Amino acid sequence: MSFINIVIFSVSLFSFSISAKAEPELSTSYPDVDVVFKAIKVSNHVYFVQGQAGAATKNKGFISNSGFVITKEGVVVFDALGTPSLAVKLFNEIRKVTDKPIKYVVVSHYHADHIYGLQVFKELGAKIIAPQGARVYLGSDLAENLLATRRSELKPWIDDTTHIVSPDEYINKYHQFSLGGIDFKLTPLGNAHSEGDLTMLVAPDNVLFSGDLIFEGRIPFIGRANIFNWLKELDNMRNVNVSAVLPGHGPLAKDPNALVKSTYNYLSLLKDNMQKAVEDWIPFAKAYEKIDWGEYMFQPAFDEANRRNAYNVYLFMEQNLP
Repeated sequence: MSFINIVIFSVSLFSFSISAKAEPELSTSYPDVDVVFKAIKVSNHVYFVQGQAGAATKNKGFISNSGFVITKEGVVVFDALGTPSLAVKLFNEIRKVTDKPIKYVVVSHYHADHIYGLQVFKELGAKIIAPQGARVYLGSDLAENLLATRRSELKPWIDDTTHIVSPDEYINKYHQFSLGGIDFKLTPLGNAHSEGDLTMLVAPDNVLFSGDLIFEGRIPFIGRANIFNWLKELDNMRNVNVSAVLPGHGPLAKDPNALVKSTYNYLSLLKDNMQKAVEDWIPFAKAYEKIDWGEYMFQPAFDEANRRNAYNVYLFMEQNLP
């Protein structure tokens, strides 16, 4: 072999070595979580993972949805799930389809069931994008208190190594980026379900990730929501012309109007009754007992969430009605 060929071969080998080391690998070991976990192909580029119905403590933290989009240059993940162990499962599902690097994680909002998996993707080198309102959650006692609670309730999947990861980029207005020829359209919605929500439209697939604006097949979580804004955004979503809507909880749907209906009707029931109770100076307990919950009583998470949801809306009305 000539000297020139040796040099070329050596350079090529060196370049291959650098390339092989370019993508970070997981160095942290996370305990396995035994849940049914499968990515469903929705369109040419989009995959969807559906969480289980019910409360986090009854489902090993696996209650929210996630998804990912595969492009020629890498992968975009939407929401990181509720434990690092679940995020590892998501990563393994991605690796069944592609070996391309995880470039971005877009977070619909900062609630525990969507963000505790972020540390896995951060370790893999992904850039994390979230709505501006995430700052409110990150600066709150609620964030740390809930993490401490989950360390007890969801041990060993949430433990002392689990931490809240801040975004690399906050957005407070419409934002579009491209990766591998695919356009991603991010729309922040302000304070609706959470202190800051956003949706992501994947073009050209025309698939919309709605985040927790939509709960399907279970009682929604209200928390510190602005129920007026939430209902307004659901109204706006009714007639969106998309091929599929992927909600934050529950199965996907091809018809946005049908998917919006369940969440909208539940929120309207809460809003109308709690608003009237506050306007008429009716105590919460008395107002709550008068409401017919028949349509929702047998939905997952009713016992855990419904009374607290109603009370949170009652408090919201006390603070926001003239």
